[in-house]
Amino acid sequence: MKFISTAALLTLGLSAMLPALAQTVPIQSLRQQNGITISGTVGSVVGNNFTLGDGTGEIIVDAGPRWYQAITVTPGEQLTVVGEYDNDEFDAYSITRASGEVITIRDGSGRPPWAGGPNNLR
Repeated sequence: MKFISTAALLTLGLSAMLPALAQTVPIQSLRQQNGITISGTVGSVVGNNFTLGDGTGEIIVDAGPRWYQAITVTPGEQLTVVGEYDNDEFDAYSITRASGEVITIRDGSGRPPWAGGPNNLR
C-alpha cells in the first residue's frame, strides 16, 4: 500500500511538472509551426515589435498592433514568448516576463482578433 501511494505521488508530481518542461526552441532552429516557445533578451523595441535574441540568433517578435493592445517591453529584459514563426518573424500569442507576469496577445493560430482593422473587431 505504501508503494502504491508513493507511486501515485510521483506520478502526480511528474505530471504537474510537464508544462514547466516544455522545450524552448533556439531561434536559429525555428520552423513554421504553431505553439513554439522561445526565450531570450529583448534588443530593440519599436511599438509592439521587438527583437529577441538567445545567443543562437535574433528574431523580430510581432505582438500585434498597438491600437489593439499596447504592450511595453524594455531592451535587456528577459522574456519567454509562445507563438508561431511566420515569414522571418515570430507572431506572439503570449509573453511571459521573468517575474512570471503573462501578457496574453491572442489565442493560438488562425485569424487574429484585430484582422480587418480597428473598425472590424469581433
